[in-house]
Amino acid sequence: MSKRVDTVIFDLGNVLIGWNPRRLYRQLFDDEAEMEWFLREVCSSAWNEQQDAGRSWAEGTALLRAQFPEHAVLIDAYHLRWEETLLGPIEESVALLAALRERGVRLLALTNWSQETFPVAMQRYAFLQWFEGIVVSGDEKLIKPDPRIYQRLLDRYGVDPATALYIDDSARNVAAAEALGMHGWWFRDPAGLSERLQQLGLLELSAREVSHG
Repeated sequence: MSKRVDTVIFDLGNVLIGWNPRRLYRQLFDDEAEMEWFLREVCSSAWNEQQDAGRSWAEGTALLRAQFPEHAVLIDAYHLRWEETLLGPIEESVALLAALRERGVRLLALTNWSQETFPVAMQRYAFLQWFEGIVVSGDEKLIKPDPRIYQRLLDRYGVDPATALYIDDSARNVAAAEALGMHGWWFRDPAGLSERLQQLGLLELSAREVSHG
């Protein structure tokens, strides 16, 4: 008989907190195609990921300014105006988090996030205090989907992977969690997550869903 899931581990970005650098750069570019080129070739996802992995913003922006001196102001904006890349809480997801908390489900988080900018999120979003613990990649100098960062969370908080559900908007990050024995859910929208939480008995079916079930 499989073990009952009693722990839910959330990714944060674009699961509970909306994030997109385009929110900032649409203020700085008149041309959408130029903006997309900049975010693909200059301040790319791979470059930003190195800050998530623990590289300082000072080092990361200096490297790009040396390579693209004509874009120095735009490069610096990624860090200096980083708060403007936040879209705010994904309210339906936060409501699910609140419902899990109310039911006494153990809540943890595992996020790829710079150690320099994560304190901003902690200050802005009170619901981050609901987690028993949050493992931040920038602090650990490891990023998902490296299995070592998942294992670090499991060991640090004494989690049996067979009793844990891991939620992430990245399919590869979910696959890495499943490879370690966790249940996984590839997040695409709060409605799908709600259904999965109900299937696992972590949330109760609503009266409407029971009547149609």
